[in-house]
Amino acid sequence: MDAPFFNTVDRIEFEGPESDNPLAFRWYDADRVVAGRSMRDHLRFASCYWHSFNWNGSDIFGDGSLDRPWLHDGDPIAAAEAKMAVAFEFFEKLTVPFWCFHDLDIAPEGHSFKDTAANIDHMVDLAAGYQERTGVELLWGTAKLFGHPRFMAGAATNPDPEVFAYAAGQVAHCMNATHRLGGHNYVLWGGREGYETLLNTDMKRELDQLGRFFNMVVEHKHAIGFEGMILIEPKPFEPTKHQYDYDVAAVHAFLQRYGLADEVKVNIEVNHATLAGHDFAHEIAAAVTAGIFGSIDANAGDDRLGWDVDRFPVSVEQMTLGMLEILRGGGFTSGGLNFDAKLRRQSIARDDLFHAHIGGMDTMARALLAAASIIESGELDRFRDDRYSGWSEPLGTSMLAGDHTLAGLHERAFGAGEPMPISGRQEHLENLVARHIERAR
Repeated sequence: MDAPFFNTVDRIEFEGPESDNPLAFRWYDADRVVAGRSMRDHLRFASCYWHSFNWNGSDIFGDGSLDRPWLHDGDPIAAAEAKMAVAFEFFEKLTVPFWCFHDLDIAPEGHSFKDTAANIDHMVDLAAGYQERTGVELLWGTAKLFGHPRFMAGAATNPDPEVFAYAAGQVAHCMNATHRLGGHNYVLWGGREGYETLLNTDMKRELDQLGRFFNMVVEHKHAIGFEGMILIEPKPFEPTKHQYDYDVAAVHAFLQRYGLADEVKVNIEVNHATLAGHDFAHEIAAAVTAGIFGSIDANAGDDRLGWDVDRFPVSVEQMTLGMLEILRGGGFTSGGLNFDAKLRRQSIARDDLFHAHIGGMDTMARALLAAASIIESGELDRFRDDRYSGWSEPLGTSMLAGDHTLAGLHERAFGAGEPMPISGRQEHLENLVARHIERAR
C-alpha cells in the first residue's frame, strides 16, 4: 500500500493524566524512571501480528467484520507485503518497542514445505529492513502448529511420526527466522498438544514425544547460536479437552521430568490463567517460585465466557497484582508484555486498533506505578514477614533443619499449649492495594 493505512493517526505521545486526547498516553511515559528503570525497560511492550493484522473479525457464529484489505483474494505475497507495511506503520506510530509473530502470520503457506520456507524467508528479509528503519525489535517468534488439518491430532504429540517430523522442520525454520531477526525469545505454543478422549490416546507415549521434541528445540537453539529464551505458553482446554500444558505447575512438572527445567521458561497469558481457574498473579508467582518466569501475554478474559476472548486489559487492580509479582521476581530479562489481544467484532474503525493498545499500555503503566509504590512503602512485605516470623524462631528453624521427627512432635504436643492464631487481615491488605492504585502518579 502506497498511502498510509492509518492516515488519521499521528505518532502517539505521552500527554499525562489530565489529557482528554484519546490518541495520547495518559500514564505510559516511556522515559520515566520507576524503581530504578525506565517504563520502557520495565514493561517491554509488544504488539502481536496475528490478532491485529491477520484476523478479519470472524468468529464461530459470524463472518469477518474488520477492514483488512490485504486478507482479500489476490496475490498471496503481495498481500503479505502490504500487511507488513501496515503493521510496521502501526508499530512505529504507536511507539511500541517490540512485535511478535507466528511464521504463517507473516507469510502465506505454499504448496509444499519448500515453497512455504521460501515465502517465510522472503518476508523475513523484508521484516529485517523494516526493523532497521523503525528500530522496532522482535520480542519472539513462534510456529503455527495448530491450524492446518495435518495438526488436527497435535504436532509433537501426533500419532503419525511424519507429522512430528514436519512440525520439527517447521519449528527449525521459524527458529532460524527468529534468530535472523534478532528475536529476544522463541515461544512454543502447544495449540493442539492434548487429547479429546483416552479411548484412542496413549498419554505416556505422547508426553515422551513432546519431551523429545522440546529437547530437540533446545539442541537446535544451541546449534544455531540463538541466545534468547525458549518459552512454553501454558493453556488449558481450547481447543482440546485435556491440554498437556494446562498451567504453570503442569509445565514445571513436565520440564523437570524431561530434563528441561534449566533451559525452558514460561510465557504466561492472563486469559489462559483465567481459563485454568487461577488468578494472573498466581501464575506469575508460581513461575517465579519455580525459577521459570519468562514473559507475559497481556490480555483479559471474561468470567462469564468459557473461552479465550483475548480482550485488551483494562483492570488496573488485576494488573497491579500481576505487576507486583513481576517486580518481586526481579522483572523481565528478555521477556516483555505482548498484547495477545484483539478488537471486538464491532470495533471496525481503523483507529480502534490504536485506542485498544493505548488503553492496554496505560493500564499496565498505571499498574506498574501502583506496584512499585506498594513495594517502596514496604507495608505489604512487613506484614508478610511478620506473619511468618515464627519460622525464624527456634521451633521453626529446627523443624525445617530436620532436628525433629513426627514422633517427637507428637510427644511435644501433649505438653504444648494451644497455638494462638493471628488475623490474615485480607480486607486491610486489599484496601492498602486500593490506596496505592488511587495515589499512583
